[in-house]
Amino acid sequence: MKKDGTLRVGIIGTGWIAEKAAITLKELTGCEAYAVGSRTKETAEAFAVKWSIPQAYGTYGELMADPDVDLVYVGTPHSHHYDVTRDALLAGKPCLVEKAFMANLRQARDIVSLAHKQGVFLAEAIWTRYQPAVGMVRRLIEEGRIGDPKLITATLGYSMGQKARIMRPDLCGGALLDLGVYAINFVRMFTDADIADIDGRCVKSDTGMDLTNAITIILKNGILANVQSSAACVGDNIGVIAGTSGNLIIDNINNPQTITVNGPNRTYVETLKVPQQITGYEYQFTACRQALIDGKLEPSEMPHSETLYIMQLMDDLRRKWDVRYPMDD
Repeated sequence: MKKDGTLRVGIIGTGWIAEKAAITLKELTGCEAYAVGSRTKETAEAFAVKWSIPQAYGTYGELMADPDVDLVYVGTPHSHHYDVTRDALLAGKPCLVEKAFMANLRQARDIVSLAHKQGVFLAEAIWTRYQPAVGMVRRLIEEGRIGDPKLITATLGYSMGQKARIMRPDLCGGALLDLGVYAINFVRMFTDADIADIDGRCVKSDTGMDLTNAITIILKNGILANVQSSAACVGDNIGVIAGTSGNLIIDNINNPQTITVNGPNRTYVETLKVPQQITGYEYQFTACRQALIDGKLEPSEMPHSETLYIMQLMDDLRRKWDVRYPMDD
């Protein structure tokens, strides 16, 4: 890091999600977008100029070799996470890897094992895990505001048309890794009980990818969760945690802004607003910065064990649905 403690981030990729990272880092105190790496020099330079990033590299390897890069942010499609992250870890660079972490559990285990072997920090950029809404909801549950939770529901849907990253198996397409991962994390963020049973159904594209899915999870503590995700429609994106004496309604499981508390008989109690944000991405970058300062190899908000657990769940679901990627073989 700089002498003033600023975390210098190297962004791998120049797509929409990389732009969101650049927007965030441009406004964030304590972190900065220091470099960008793309497959061509021209693309990297155009991105760097647009977002006032000092260094632009025409290969990923050049960015990883830059001694001033403190954290590599992997913003490529899921299908490319494994190779890029592996190279960065071998170069000794701490990594923040976009969700879904890897294509499958085998890749995820390999990467986590490599990070531990190298003694290098590694985190999954599932941004909802790092947001202040998580702590707010957990406190409401712990305070008994809704009694004992019994039912969790969540939906996340966006109408994505024929986007390649959704339709193509070689890009790890489908709704599950792109959107369903948020719905599953929504359940896991608010209860760490073991799963007794999980099942689901999906509607596939002509290319064999899940476009819309519904998942039922039964937890050993008596909670049942029903979650859906879709890349084919505009969802309400609402999450509900229902308890014996009330419920919590989260307005958007992908980036919560309000939490509504209802009491018995659905009587309105109050609405809590999350703190004002830049984009919502800032919390994962500040969490990585603090973890690196503390000498940790993983963030407490999303430990490696949880990343692997959710990758296992998604592998099991894809196996049931016969949704396969080339890297599964």
